[in-house]
Amino acid sequence: MRTATLGPAQRAESLARMTERELDILVVGGGVVGAGTALDAVTRGLSTGLVEARDWASGTSSRSSKLIHGGLRYLEMLDFALVREALKERGLLLERLAPHLVKPVPFLYPLQHKGWERLYAGSGVALYDAMSMARGHGRGLPMHRHLSRRQALRVAPALRKDALVGALQYYDAQVDDARYVATLVRTAASYGAKAANRARVTAFLREGERVVGVRVQDVEAGGEYEIHAKQVVNATGVWTDDTQAMVGERGQFHVRASKGIHLVVPKDRIHSTTGLILRTEKSVLFVIPWGRHWIVGTTDTDWDLDKAHPAASSADIDYLLERVNSVLAVPLSRDDVQGVYAGLRPLLAGESDATSKLSREHTVAHPAPGLVVVAGGKYTTYRVMAKDAVDEAVHGLDMRVAECVTEDVPLLGAEGYRARWNARARIAARAGLHVARVEHLLNRYGSMAEEVLDLVAADPSLGDPLQGADDYLRAEVVYAATHEGARHLDDVLTRRTRISIETFDRGTRSAREAAGLMGAVLGWDKDQIEREVEHYEKRVEAERESQLQPDDLTADAARLGAPDIVPL
Repeated sequence: MRTATLGPAQRAESLARMTERELDILVVGGGVVGAGTALDAVTRGLSTGLVEARDWASGTSSRSSKLIHGGLRYLEMLDFALVREALKERGLLLERLAPHLVKPVPFLYPLQHKGWERLYAGSGVALYDAMSMARGHGRGLPMHRHLSRRQALRVAPALRKDALVGALQYYDAQVDDARYVATLVRTAASYGAKAANRARVTAFLREGERVVGVRVQDVEAGGEYEIHAKQVVNATGVWTDDTQAMVGERGQFHVRASKGIHLVVPKDRIHSTTGLILRTEKSVLFVIPWGRHWIVGTTDTDWDLDKAHPAASSADIDYLLERVNSVLAVPLSRDDVQGVYAGLRPLLAGESDATSKLSREHTVAHPAPGLVVVAGGKYTTYRVMAKDAVDEAVHGLDMRVAECVTEDVPLLGAEGYRARWNARARIAARAGLHVARVEHLLNRYGSMAEEVLDLVAADPSLGDPLQGADDYLRAEVVYAATHEGARHLDDVLTRRTRISIETFDRGTRSAREAAGLMGAVLGWDKDQIEREVEHYEKRVEAERESQLQPDDLTADAARLGAPDIVPL
């Protein structure tokens, strides 16, 4: 199968093609659900378009806990159906659909009470493993095990001795969420979907009661386009109500935003060979291995301010530090925090005002002829949400349509990944790179790492690390612009890489070099390069300022001090 690229030329062509003739399905929203819906539709043989107002995964889908999991805590809520469904998806992603992007990760659950807690929690984890194996998708992960306090402290010496009487260890999986979405979009494009980011829907087109398409503003080059489609799918997450307001149809449900923040700290600050899961008074707290870092999160609070740039306040950061320090022998301080990010979960509003009580299940509705809405859910089950959305849209198509096949459609980079992993030493020798560099590329691009290495072969300077971010090669910045749809510096430093949260300077030292590399691909002049760097620095400054504020209102005001998009 050919590998699609999302470069500037392909974006322009996609916008033009989408306006030429009526599509079967047009998806609005370029997060994981929207991208998954586009892949589902196009692999059923439907002509498909996908538009996103900002960057791929720029909303919720780049700011999650980066876990692919069954949701162990939902067992306690007796939501067996949700857990069973998520465990099946976890297995598919690990074993078949994206083994290059989704990896096993161990978690330690410290026990604080003798006797009953081991029996209670152990039964839950045993059921979790059993449900996974029963679906036939659990063979890729080790089974859980019971540990004494001494054994637990051996695998996690960072824990205070008085913080546990024993522990359970079990496995889930993790993913770079934004990278996954970009790969999902490219996979859809490789099957023929037309995709354009920085294409904002400004209105829905109607003929009587029927929705027949959208009007789209090209945020990059200017101009407006009309895109007609037999069915439009609204997959805009926390923006669902706003998008529906354009149609004048809110539908039968309401989506509320719940803010979750995460801290990124260096690996050496928490001495452990395993992740941690801790119970809090409201939910659970994760300490997740993340390369040379740990991710600590998350919070769960109502948010009704700016949706594009949710802000982490000083109170949010203090909350996470206080909770994680309650079990650490050497506590973390503010100075240990390298990065902070905040995201919004799209929750279906229920009876309770507490966001932690709102539903994580998804819903699909057909509020007007020609319009399907999908909302709620969780990252792990995006493929099921996409299938349900397309199934609903198919009801409005006057044609026979094939059943969903995405359970058997690997993402780009999956095919041949394991063979290349086995040959990584030989690939490294051929490319003149350290084998650790090749492993890094294979775990980010899978078999498409060869395309990155081709850039290095053509220009050996691209094999050098990026200034201020040694984990990433200069070639990865170029590749992000030529192949992965990156249009601005922020896209690369925040989503195609994780430099914005993995360095203490939050990417400012890398900004100028990265902008120069992107500019050569995107045709930026010196003034545009300066604007990109200045915009990024202002963004970082605004985020740092917001994280010093005492509450959401003041944090939001500080974060909005930076403009949203670079003027052209």
